[in-house]
Amino acid sequence: MRSPTLSLSTARRRIGGLCAALIVGVLGSATVLVAPPASHAAESTLGRAAAQSGRYFGTAIASGRLGDATYTTIANREFTSVTAENEMKIDATEPQQGRFDFTAGDRVYNWAVQNGKQVRGHTLAWHSQQPGWMQALEGSALRQAMINHINGVMGHYKGKIAQWDVVNEAFEDGTSGARRNSNLQRSGNDWIEVAFRTARAADPAAKLCYNDYNTDNWTWAKTQAVYAMVKDFKQRGVPIDCVGFQSHFNNDSPYPSNYRTTLQSFAALGVDVAITELDIQGASPTTYANVTNDCLAVPRCLGITVWGVRDTDSWRAEQTPLLFHGDGSKKPAYTSVLNALNAVSPNPNPTPTPTPAPGSGPLKGVGSGRCVDVPNAATTDGTQVQLWDCNGRTNQQWTHTAAGELRVYGDKCLDAAGTGNGAAVQIYSCWGGDNQKWRLAGDGSVVGVQSGLCLDAVGAGTANGTRLQLYACWNSANQRWTRA
Repeated sequence: MRSPTLSLSTARRRIGGLCAALIVGVLGSATVLVAPPASHAAESTLGRAAAQSGRYFGTAIASGRLGDATYTTIANREFTSVTAENEMKIDATEPQQGRFDFTAGDRVYNWAVQNGKQVRGHTLAWHSQQPGWMQALEGSALRQAMINHINGVMGHYKGKIAQWDVVNEAFEDGTSGARRNSNLQRSGNDWIEVAFRTARAADPAAKLCYNDYNTDNWTWAKTQAVYAMVKDFKQRGVPIDCVGFQSHFNNDSPYPSNYRTTLQSFAALGVDVAITELDIQGASPTTYANVTNDCLAVPRCLGITVWGVRDTDSWRAEQTPLLFHGDGSKKPAYTSVLNALNAVSPNPNPTPTPTPAPGSGPLKGVGSGRCVDVPNAATTDGTQVQLWDCNGRTNQQWTHTAAGELRVYGDKCLDAAGTGNGAAVQIYSCWGGDNQKWRLAGDGSVVGVQSGLCLDAVGAGTANGTRLQLYACWNSANQRWTRA
């Protein structure tokens, strides 16, 4: 990522759109700023439509298809989050014990971030797609191999991945509610807890998720077993941040009418929820809209990921389960999802987690430990802000006003010099434009009202002098801020 040359026309400043007032809302113990319901222009892509409510809309990406222009055009245009379909799984990243290979994973990751998308990591501990050497291990040797694998992969991507599916598919199908009898389970019943604790230490900035399928129906034994585990983890302080619902709906496992209840019930435990691998046999527009509305109805639903771009890219291609035909044209289900996303009044704070509190004071970067700073205490319009050691001086004191501005020196505002990825963030005389209004979101990010993008340290930098810019929100530590 790099910062562009500053360019700001007087005309842009004078023609601001109608500015919605911001109100203060309380979610739990966190204070956040929320835009009130207002009419807004419908967005024309899934990602931008989802961003209106502070969510992402993502897809699974296969590195082998990145040379397909139709595939990448759709993926880049429509989606704001990427999950590597297979490239970050165990067999891909550690094909030989202790020898890691991130070639394919990095290809997906690099394509995603170069196109302004956040990345979900999938997956670190799983009974399936283990390389042969891991399949041959049992007991303490396997446990140590799991720990080493988590540390190796998360260390490589530290600070770069928004969410990790730490453990995948650890419970049996059917009516038992039991753990799956895998080699990992046979290493000891605490293996899932150990995986999550290892992951937290490896990358404290990433959201840590448990991910599974056939956990969509609230009444099913498997769902209840996972719920009990998450509840136990929260009570005992095991670091789990989110639960992923794969949501592969088909004739054998149809969309349940109580799906929203499931999402709400897990969220009530104090975790985020995410729809992580959505596909629906036949791509019913009604069912796709229902799933979308269920996520939108749950404040802690982070977003939706569909498991592939076109039907021909799906692991279940014969079921035609996705939003685009094989030729890349949009299906009726696409329109139903887009309409559902556009029907929701903007609310960019789906997650009631600690926020940079309104008021006055420094804004300190979670990843850097440094403060948002006006270089050399300059007061000139167009001075790009940076990271610098927190020092309590006036050029680091930011007041969040009732109008949503972040003011410094009393009359200068934190100002976005554009609306795209890489647009510089600078100071400019306050004039009331939406490019000078910011939402302090529930996950600690500072979101531009006009752009929907996040305040971001360029290149995930942490050093003094690192410039700040706008970039697509992906919940990395370089986009999270606290009051120092």
